[in-house]
Amino acid sequence: MTIISKVELHQFYFEAENLAPSAQGSSIGGLYYQKGAKTPITKYAVRITTDDGCQGSYVLNWGASASVFGQMQMLAPMLVGRHAEERAGIYDDLKREVRQFDHMGHGPLDIALWDWQGRALDCSISTLLGGYRKQMPAYASTYHGDRSGGLDCKEAFADFAIACAELGYKAFKIHGWHEGNAKEEAELVLHVRKTVGDDMTLMLDPACELRTFADALYVGHACDDANYFWFEDPYRDSGVSAFAHKRLREMLKTPLLQTEHIRGVEPKADFLIAGGTDFLRSDPEYDMGLTGCLKIHNMAESFGVDCEIHASGPAHRHLMAASRNSNFYEVALVGPDCPNAIAPVYQCGYTDQLDCIDADGMVSAPNGPGLGVDYDWDFITAHQTGYLVYGA
Repeated sequence: MTIISKVELHQFYFEAENLAPSAQGSSIGGLYYQKGAKTPITKYAVRITTDDGCQGSYVLNWGASASVFGQMQMLAPMLVGRHAEERAGIYDDLKREVRQFDHMGHGPLDIALWDWQGRALDCSISTLLGGYRKQMPAYASTYHGDRSGGLDCKEAFADFAIACAELGYKAFKIHGWHEGNAKEEAELVLHVRKTVGDDMTLMLDPACELRTFADALYVGHACDDANYFWFEDPYRDSGVSAFAHKRLREMLKTPLLQTEHIRGVEPKADFLIAGGTDFLRSDPEYDMGLTGCLKIHNMAESFGVDCEIHASGPAHRHLMAASRNSNFYEVALVGPDCPNAIAPVYQCGYTDQLDCIDADGMVSAPNGPGLGVDYDWDFITAHQTGYLVYGA
């Protein structure tokens, strides 16, 4: 067994072009198109070193927030002195330690341990998981609508959907406007379907922007009429009321996708058993790492339910490579003339930008050791705004 001797937490930034923080702030999903804007975005990285010199790392994507970094600081000292191979035991202890919080700081540490294990054994995480899916269909997942010349009208969304189809995407997910105008959202749903035709799979994710249950029902009927693949997190309950979503399911034919905002296997199982969703959600950054997500995917499979992986990243690809019951990989977030706001720290050619798919709209998991990606630590340290180290 191998002892964890040091855990490093890095806070750093990069500048994203043509993106600006919305009025709701620059948190997850709070960026929108603004031509010429240059916005500094903070990200975090973790690096775990064992007494034999082997290292495992992870750089956060959409789960990067100050609250997540705070929880990582709570949990990182607990890793020092533990056996790096004992991920299940570490998962159990860290889960208990942050039971009063939302568990968001747990996932990046677990992913770094999986990266360590793959590097220690010189194999990919996909191999460790028994991954067999070599190519995985992707969907383009948009930024929220703006009022500044990007996704600023239903026609702009439709034009972008067509552009994504021309790149090879077979599926497209809409995030509407933060105002949550139900009439505008319903018109958007119908217009995009009319423009792209019947061959493209479409999804709608209001990200809890609609104001009332009645608004969600109104927009949901538009999804029914336009034959959408799923309707996700529709309104301002924040996506956590199983009762309300059960009622919504009874009134709509479009499947609901819920549980992005419910952490871990037990509450997701409760939500499913209560009838609150058709599809489940998982995210290695949100749901206590790959260890936590494996439990969720196995639980979903035992119920015969699909589990869709939220957002993008190398850990997400490895998880999907081993998951039979996941339909699409989410390339999030994208828009015309603006990047996916992921830190430019990959030295190995890995990308989750809009053009990451092949001509058939597919992505693959990296095949190198661990996560299969090499991080640019020179970039991270040159743009570092905080650094904490635990252990030797």
